This record gives sequence, C-alpha cells and structure tokens, in this order.
Amino acid sequence: MTKARATAQDAREAPLPATYELALAELEQLVSRLDAGQLPLDQLLAQYQRGTQLLGYCRGLLQDVETQIKVLDNGELKPWEGN
Repeated sequence: MTKARATAQDAREAPLPATYELALAELEQLVSRLDAGQLPLDQLLAQYQRGTQLLGYCRGLLQDVETQIKVLDNGELKPWEGN
C-alpha cells in the first residue's frame, strides 16, 4: 500500500468526535491547514476526505435536531424568534 493510500485510509477510519462542537472545531482547524496550502498531496487528499466525513457528520446532527424541533412543534417548523 502506498503512503497516500495509507494516509487516506487512516482519515476514513478515524473515529468521529463525540459532539457537534468538537467536530466543528476539528473541521475549522482542517480548513485552516488546507487553506495554508502547505500540505503534501497525500496529506491534502486525506485531510479533504476527513473534512467531508466531518461535514457529513455535522449536517446529520443538525438534521436530527431540526427533526426533533418539528416533532416538538407538532410537525411545523416555526421561524426563530431569537434576539
């Protein structure tokens, strides 16, 4: 197995963070490293794959919360009335 494949596989097999906040923090750090443009190609690919994994995880959690809110509001998602 080449180094690039091993690095990409490691990124896919890394456990997901325990909370949305931890996942978001890791994703923000990852984006900063990608934006810096200093990663070798194999690490760039692995970090991109990890980012897509984290993004999907965060989106899934947000979708779950939205579904729970709809249930609590009798199936109707009401507009946010925050300050």
